[in-house]
Amino acid sequence: MKRAWAALQRSGTLSWTNLLLLLLAFVLQAMYKRGLAAKTSIDIFWFIKLALFQSALYLVAVWAIMRARRTSYSTLILVIVFAAFFRLSILYAPPYLSDDIYRYIWDGRVQAAGINPYKFVPADEQLSSLRDDVIYKEINRRDFARTIYPPLAQSVFYGTTRVSETVTWMKATMVAFEALTVLALMGLLASFNLPLQRVLIYAWHPLVVWEFAGSGHVDAVAVAFVFIALLARRRNRETATGIALGCAVLVKLFPLVLFPALYKRWGWRMPLAFALTIIVSYLPYVSIGFRNALGYLPGYTEEEGISGGNRFFFLSLARRLFGQANVPTLSFIIIAGLILAALGLWALFKPEASPASFLKRAFVLAAAFILLLSPRYEWYFALLVPFLSFVPFVPMFALTASGFMLYLLWFEEKPNQTIIIHAYLYALFAFLCLPRLWNFVRRRWIDAGSHRSGLHPSGEESI
Repeated sequence: MKRAWAALQRSGTLSWTNLLLLLLAFVLQAMYKRGLAAKTSIDIFWFIKLALFQSALYLVAVWAIMRARRTSYSTLILVIVFAAFFRLSILYAPPYLSDDIYRYIWDGRVQAAGINPYKFVPADEQLSSLRDDVIYKEINRRDFARTIYPPLAQSVFYGTTRVSETVTWMKATMVAFEALTVLALMGLLASFNLPLQRVLIYAWHPLVVWEFAGSGHVDAVAVAFVFIALLARRRNRETATGIALGCAVLVKLFPLVLFPALYKRWGWRMPLAFALTIIVSYLPYVSIGFRNALGYLPGYTEEEGISGGNRFFFLSLARRLFGQANVPTLSFIIIAGLILAALGLWALFKPEASPASFLKRAFVLAAAFILLLSPRYEWYFALLVPFLSFVPFVPMFALTASGFMLYLLWFEEKPNQTIIIHAYLYALFAFLCLPRLWNFVRRRWIDAGSHRSGLHPSGEESI
């Protein structure tokens, strides 16, 4: 009788969970369609409000999912089906939040013409025969910037445009890579005996839906390869881990920070596979010189305020407190580098306390890098979202869900506008971190007292 009653309770909880998710899904679906009405920069205000409300509904869905202790295939199917519906509802619309996708299509077209995409800016007369009124006129920085995207991204652009040189098809490619991310997440969740329906945490997040299905950002490819690398690491396939991480770096450079968490000490296959993947991928493009094959990357660091330090929130905050002249950019870069190096050494040398340790360390490295970078573009937070399926860190849920506020920077920046918006985001993050920090300090204090008395917190004698 007890078992039957427990089964009824579980089925009741499950039915209510599915009913709640179904209700949330229909509301979210309607809001995605409503969001397509945004066309101009004036519309960004109400779009941000709509996206933030979607994020609030998403957090309710996460709460419902996190209550489950075992896999429910009915819930999993519901999650996957509506994740697909969300993306299909905005896939065919022109991108509203970003025009980067037009550069992707242009780079694919240039390569199809047998021209190195790192060689010319789009406005160069050498490429005049490739111009049109649909793609070319929408390319940002076309008069002065060569492409910035690394070789594997270029391969994706080329392969996609050989099927169709349309925005919809390029966005469909990014959604296909999202499907790989979901499969990798399911593989990891199954390996840790976690409920598979936790893929909702990634698949329903409004950030990834709008940025990948809506804007078609190539970060979807990088995220997919990062989690393929993590799955390979879980399965102890060092060569596959190195290749997958190398592919992620060849799409967006920042997954490089995850190397210490994925590397097994004294192993040689993973770093060798990683290095060879990078070298082989660059070979077709270095005929114009390695520096030229970096494209617009050096110029981008200046334009985005990275080299000058204006990009970094914590540096800007320190300058506000202590004066511009007293806090040089180099000092912040050195401190940030030392922090990342220390975390890298921690990830590399600390014994693994559990099979999931490498995932948690990868999350810490990725989060530290993103927080120190303090991006001006919301899609940079997309790398952190899948980790939340395994490390449900409440402050990071809040940060990724509220990142739509960064679109306020669309408008001509007023004095201190960037630092004010980042201050709101990071203040919320820091406030939510305080309970976790207090619990950590409290546990350490209790453990220290227990060791001094020769007892564990449970009252048992220590060995």
